[in-house]
Amino acid sequence: NMFFVLSKVLWFVTNPGNMLLLFLLLGMALLWTRWRRAGRWLVSAVAVIGVPLAVVPLGGWLFGALENRFPTVSTPPARVDGVIVAGGIVDPVLSDDRDQVSVGGAAERLFKMAALAKKYPRARLVFSGGSGSLIYQSKKEADAVKPLLRLLGVDLKRVIFEDKSRNTAENAAFSYRLVKPKKGEVWLLVTSAFHMPRAVGSFRRAGWEVFPYPVDYMTKREADFPLQFNFAYGLGSLGGALHEFLGLLFYWLDGKTDHLFPGPRR
Repeated sequence: NMFFVLSKVLWFVTNPGNMLLLFLLLGMALLWTRWRRAGRWLVSAVAVIGVPLAVVPLGGWLFGALENRFPTVSTPPARVDGVIVAGGIVDPVLSDDRDQVSVGGAAERLFKMAALAKKYPRARLVFSGGSGSLIYQSKKEADAVKPLLRLLGVDLKRVIFEDKSRNTAENAAFSYRLVKPKKGEVWLLVTSAFHMPRAVGSFRRAGWEVFPYPVDYMTKREADFPLQFNFAYGLGSLGGALHEFLGLLFYWLDGKTDHLFPGPRR
């Protein structure tokens, strides 16, 4: 739909790395015209912005705010009716091309799924992941992840595979339609800690009050990031955090989440 396409296009434009490169290219082009002064200002601005990005761990602080929004689960509920694991772990296109499972990141989600499947042998299991690609919609993560789940000892007959979703909002809506959870059931939602606010907000909007089970942490509980000099890390972490915060904003504006920054119920 239009929201899915726009989200991809807008991120291409607002990605900090793309913006800096475009400003640098524009500044360089202006240096060869009569607007050389404007070109010098643009190139200088990129350099000035790049230094604090390399030194100040802004992206790490933003990731910390996302990851600390929901508490780490030290004691899971005694009764669990089901476990939902959000996709975004396996690259289905590369897995198909190389004929082996290609794990892009967030593998802790699958490790936790296997552990919870063993801990709660009667719980229903859901893996929600279609394709987030604009081009390769036929390559589904739910299909690509099956060999890895089998290696982890998960009985695939227990798993409901939702393979139509393209984003977090559809993870929630499509899984809800498949599972049809009953009132009072306890369902654990397993996803990366930084992604949990948007995921929980989407599931609540779909009518599903899940129990947040964050994993895959990238920051410590207390922000103690020292100054550094690593432009690639600074730019990458800032881009990842901004992507998630922009996702929260646009989900809220489009009515796909119940709050701007969803948190634990009071």
